[in-house]
Amino acid sequence: MIAPFKALLIEQDDERKVVSGLKTLTAEQLDAGEVLIKVRYSSINYKDALAATGAGKIIRRFPCVGGIDLSGEVVESADARFKPGDAVIATSFDIGVAHHGGYAEYARIPAGWVVPLPAGLDLFEAMALGTAGFTAALGIVRMEDNGLAPANGPVLVTGATGGVGGLAIDMLAQLGYHVVALTGKEAECGYLKGLGAAEILLRSSIDFDKVRPLEGARWAGAVDNVGGQILHWVLATMKQAGTVASIGNAASFNIETTVFPFILRGVSLLGVDSGYMGFPLRQKVWERLGADLKPRHLAAVTRTITLDELPSAFAAYIKGEVKGRTVVRIA
Repeated sequence: MIAPFKALLIEQDDERKVVSGLKTLTAEQLDAGEVLIKVRYSSINYKDALAATGAGKIIRRFPCVGGIDLSGEVVESADARFKPGDAVIATSFDIGVAHHGGYAEYARIPAGWVVPLPAGLDLFEAMALGTAGFTAALGIVRMEDNGLAPANGPVLVTGATGGVGGLAIDMLAQLGYHVVALTGKEAECGYLKGLGAAEILLRSSIDFDKVRPLEGARWAGAVDNVGGQILHWVLATMKQAGTVASIGNAASFNIETTVFPFILRGVSLLGVDSGYMGFPLRQKVWERLGADLKPRHLAAVTRTITLDELPSAFAAYIKGEVKGRTVVRIA
């Protein structure tokens, strides 16, 4: 018998305004799923902050427990792949947006969304990575599958101080790539060099309003977290047969570009969907996150807060004041 437990519930008030706060739930209020998990840790992603504050139209069902990531131990399972006591991860899919998520002491999750904790990671590290780490790793895997290798040339990472950007820098650097970090935050140059960036490129040094269809070829690969004009410039500056992983839209979801990078330089623009990427690729990426893609500086870029501290943590994400990763200790 599970006692009533604490959760961050996202609701709509009488004026249809999004509100969130800590509430007490029972196991009967959890959504359907084959695997009941005692949640140990979750994390904060930009998407979580948008959902909890209503700054973005993220939640597809009210009420909903927030948190798109969780790690913990299986309590009950109707699926033979999992048994009580197993350490597991669940991220993405509908978790935290249309299915009660990780900001609760218990979660009931469909078995098809659950990943066994891979060798090389503990439950805390899995959430220090979370969706951000999985997304960065998936982008790198997709670029490698498209022919990217350290010998091809430099790799650019935009939105470098964000959770995905910082983890991507760390992963790429330890794989032997020459990583160039593009950032608008000059004060964070030391932080980015510490993650493994070989060079720092400041956004203020580029006039994005005057980008030609093709510029000087500079990058063999790029991880783009921002979209908009910056992605247009990235495409225009790719080397022959370069590959770009499109991961985020922190600046804009629009892009105005030309076909020239694609038809004159053979550039590949790869969409990275970490939300609904299925198996066996999901399992493969998590296994690599416990092995050669495990960031060397994960502890240094991660802070920990409690569930009680969570409601006051979202505003800094909306204002763009956060770097690195935040783990939420649930139980």
